[in-house]
Amino acid sequence: MWVLPTYILAAFAEIAGCFAFWAWLRLDKSALWLIPGMACLALFAWALTRIDADFAGRAYAAYGGVYILSSLAWMWAIEGARPDRWDVIGAATCILGATIILFGPRQA
Repeated sequence: MWVLPTYILAAFAEIAGCFAFWAWLRLDKSALWLIPGMACLALFAWALTRIDADFAGRAYAAYGGVYILSSLAWMWAIEGARPDRWDVIGAATCILGATIILFGPRQA
């Protein structure tokens, strides 16, 4: 099943797109950063529609947990700030919740 890779693609595309805006507005980078940033945000939106869920809200809710974990990975890999134990505990809690939301038994 391609759920997790698709969520990871969506998460890193969203983070990269938002980071481009952050770089432009907070790090005094060129406005040209917005071009790949907007492309990344479009990729994020496209990827999230690839999730096989009965309702968009459920797909988005489950995505939240993956986004949090991916954000911490970004913080560590790109920004050089290692997550602390509270970050890890919080992300694990969110991933558990996302798993329950997406794969919990449903009545037909």
